[in-house]
Amino acid sequence: PLAPRHCTDIICCVIFIVVILGYIALGVVAWVHGDPRKVIYPTDSYGQFCGQRDTLNENKTILFYFNILKCASPVVLINLQCPTTQLCVSKCPDRFATYIDVQASYRYRPDQWNYFRQFCKPGFNNPRKSVAQVLRDEDCPSMIIPSRPFLKRCFPDFSTKNGVLTVANQTTFKDGRGKTRNVTDLREAANGINNVLDARSVGMKIFEDYAISWYWILIGLFIAMMLSLLFLVLLRFTAGVLFWIFIFGVIGIIGYGIWHCYWEYDHLKGIPGSDLTVYDIGFQTDFKVYLQLRQTWLAFMIILCVVEVIIILMLIFLRNRIRIAIALLKEGSRAIGYIMSTLFYPIVTFLLIAICISYWAVTAVFLATSGEPVYKVMANQTLCKYANLTCDPETFNTTNVTKLCPGAQCTFAFYGGESLYHKYIFIFQLANAFVFLWLVNFAIALGQCTLAGAFASYYWAYRKPADIPLWPLFSSFGRAIRYHTGSLAFGALILAIVQLIRVILEYLDHKLKGTQNSFTRFLLCCLKCCFWCLEKFLKFINRNAYIMIAIYGKNFCTSAKEAFFLLMRNVVRVAVLDKVTDFLLFLGKILVAGGVGVLAFFFFTQRIPVFAQEVPMLNYYWVPLLTVIIGSYLVAHGFFSVYAMCVDTLFLCFCEDLERNDGSTAKPYFMSASLHRILGKKKLSPKKA
Repeated sequence: PLAPRHCTDIICCVIFIVVILGYIALGVVAWVHGDPRKVIYPTDSYGQFCGQRDTLNENKTILFYFNILKCASPVVLINLQCPTTQLCVSKCPDRFATYIDVQASYRYRPDQWNYFRQFCKPGFNNPRKSVAQVLRDEDCPSMIIPSRPFLKRCFPDFSTKNGVLTVANQTTFKDGRGKTRNVTDLREAANGINNVLDARSVGMKIFEDYAISWYWILIGLFIAMMLSLLFLVLLRFTAGVLFWIFIFGVIGIIGYGIWHCYWEYDHLKGIPGSDLTVYDIGFQTDFKVYLQLRQTWLAFMIILCVVEVIIILMLIFLRNRIRIAIALLKEGSRAIGYIMSTLFYPIVTFLLIAICISYWAVTAVFLATSGEPVYKVMANQTLCKYANLTCDPETFNTTNVTKLCPGAQCTFAFYGGESLYHKYIFIFQLANAFVFLWLVNFAIALGQCTLAGAFASYYWAYRKPADIPLWPLFSSFGRAIRYHTGSLAFGALILAIVQLIRVILEYLDHKLKGTQNSFTRFLLCCLKCCFWCLEKFLKFINRNAYIMIAIYGKNFCTSAKEAFFLLMRNVVRVAVLDKVTDFLLFLGKILVAGGVGVLAFFFFTQRIPVFAQEVPMLNYYWVPLLTVIIGSYLVAHGFFSVYAMCVDTLFLCFCEDLERNDGSTAKPYFMSASLHRILGKKKLSPKKA
């Protein structure tokens, strides 16, 4: 890489720094206004947290609904709040009871009243108050039902008996208002709760499995790391062998397919009905019908013959380019062998992305919980004109709302506000997402440019490895940060804009899925497809632009243009190298993930006698198994991404070397001897001692 450097894309660098400072300021403001307790603790009708320390509700950790039947109301979907009084309690009710029955018997059965009133408003202890007034003022619930806590809220304790839904082995209950209801009404009110309960139960079991098997998972990932390193080292010697074994295997399989089609075609000769055409029998849902026709096997044989001829012709005409691709793969393995530190750079990228994700998530939570308690009128009468209007709980009883709407309550609805800050919470969340995408893409761009600079220093070393500079990875990282932060930020900005548009399109598609017509679905599908293709194209351009930045130190636009036209002048080589590299790296990922996955399967299912006693008792053995398989694939992907970056960098350097040099003493080639032998142009100039 050229040593004399200057700062590139300074304006974008300044904007990027300003945006980072603004992002930090946004996080500070969100931290000041936000309160994550609103997510952790449930909130009662008075805006108080259940279970919060040093409060009256410290020992009351569970939220209780006075009338859970009202939770089936459409108001729940509108206000995201059940229109009934909600109190913090220490435990959920464990029996059926109604206020009418308890009040009638409180004199000779005070224990029932003492139990029931713990679910009334704090301080209420007046069983002589008329039932109508109690229910109107919602001093106590009209009924309690056996419940169990879920997400710190009391929900009916559903169970199934002989295929019938029950609560405490009962199918009916009194609602405290003179009616007998079926427990299916409770199920409707708590719609989806059982599914969520099951999911909660599964989630807890999965957490337990992780807690007792995490060290075995780490061991599996360590094995995956060692296998990935071994595969990269062996690619120097086996890249060509693996590729040609695969190619000849494909040719052999297709050849067998041609023979089998001919055998079926000849075997059906003379069988009645086999000489019919596809047109004669028309469309059939049973595909086996077509296999009884000679015409079908003839068509298959012709198609396979054409594919076989195309592959053979491609191998004949592209043999030199395939040899170059394989030589570059071997050269990449050799380069990594000289600069082993590059294999561990993905850890730096991972840490940077982890920091970005953590900061984004924390900021998003604080933004979402930025707000003051908002209270709304919850009225029993649907025709009450004050229903769903905001109110002040301190002055509510002095207004005429309770007179016009008997039983109306001023209850907590949600967190929000009317200030300028609260009005633009959504904009701040959007900005949070956008800057997050920008920073993540910048971290990836920094890694690509750093690796490209290190591998370019290997290629342009005239005598390898003697002329490779000391600490090439750290030198490349320093150049990228010091001179090219603006260029990397520019490329990341373009990509982040496209990704944000894709996120918005996905959000719109999700929100409009139930109402959109066919044209809207088609339009959204086209837009999503177009921006997906645009994102892939930009990633390709950015990747090669960062390589040119690492080599020559020019700005982003110039580097992107030069990289694009250089690739276009070598488009066939690009295609061949890309496919050969993709195949070998995909094969490596499958081998690593599959090998470790098979080993993990035998281990966690106790099929390895030596380690049978060491296997932890799991609820679901597939939890650590899938984690190990996916983790191994990601570990292999991290190591192989370095290798892919190495090959791409060496390829661009190779193309530049061919265009700028001719192998003479004045302009010697910098490529390795093996690459030069494949080209077969001129002899390498003798390297200076």
